[in-house]
Amino acid sequence: MGLDVLGLAEETERVYVALVAHPRCTASELGAACGLPSAKVGRLLSKLVADRLATKAAVRPPRYSATAPDVAVTTLIQEREEQLNEARSAVHRLMDMHREATRVAHPDLGVELLTDRDELSRVARRLILDAREQVRGFDRPPYVNRPGTNLDVQTQRQRAGIAHRVVYDREAAAWPGRMQGDILSSIRTGEKARIRPELPLKLVISDSEAAVVPFSLASQGQSAAYLIHRSPLLAALEALFEAEWERAVPLRDTDGTGTAGPEADSLSSETSKPDPETQSLLNLLASGLTDSAIARAQGWSERTTQRRIQRLMERLGASTRFQASLAAARRGWL
Repeated sequence: MGLDVLGLAEETERVYVALVAHPRCTASELGAACGLPSAKVGRLLSKLVADRLATKAAVRPPRYSATAPDVAVTTLIQEREEQLNEARSAVHRLMDMHREATRVAHPDLGVELLTDRDELSRVARRLILDAREQVRGFDRPPYVNRPGTNLDVQTQRQRAGIAHRVVYDREAAAWPGRMQGDILSSIRTGEKARIRPELPLKLVISDSEAAVVPFSLASQGQSAAYLIHRSPLLAALEALFEAEWERAVPLRDTDGTGTAGPEADSLSSETSKPDPETQSLLNLLASGLTDSAIARAQGWSERTTQRRIQRLMERLGASTRFQASLAAARRGWL
């Protein structure tokens, strides 16, 4: 009848079916009904009683009756379902063990090691090109290529609707010519940029699919990076980016016509906006760079830098750099 899937052996099922049709039978009577020796039927009846598929009347000789099939079979089904659930749990535990063992044996399944400078450049470029929603990054020295090399590609992707959010390390902003020649240009084309005094690593994340983390960019030595695919490690890097983004200070720009850049405050107490050089100076000043670092970034002498900072503070009516930053923020310049 197909009860073997519930754990009943063929002869046990045969005796149970015969007992359903012949209630209150002795072992001898049931043996005659199903064509089995009475001794064997007696043993099988004892098993049915133990499995609660039959009952035994306390008479001489003992008489047996089958438990109602709906109750008996439902009980067997429930027991088998419990066994199957236990088996499923065991499989899940084994799969966890298998995954962990595989990760240890083959760490490149989730992480690839890149050791060629050209390959590293290609991968970083590909992450930008493959993004469908957003590119996120930490920017800090040292660099494989000159900063701004991928500016054209980034601009094309931003015009295609791909968001770019970048957190710059203070040293990246202080890189000679970087603020004017690259960072502010990126902001003008739609990049959302912020700055932190120090970032823990370099990073490019493409959507939530992949990331590249350079960890050795020696100018004369070997370049190396990790290409990280979707995994708990990638999720951790995404969380790190968002945490640093929240702590970072926004970088602003004006387009030279008095129009505020993408992250500029719409409330401004003056219509006169700073020119690009002054805007760059404001960003560097707010980033906490020293006069010498600002001078290197802008290509000025320290004396010129100090003079321009002083002139800016006078324009803003501030006596300290902190007050100057506050005043610039109120006007939507920061």
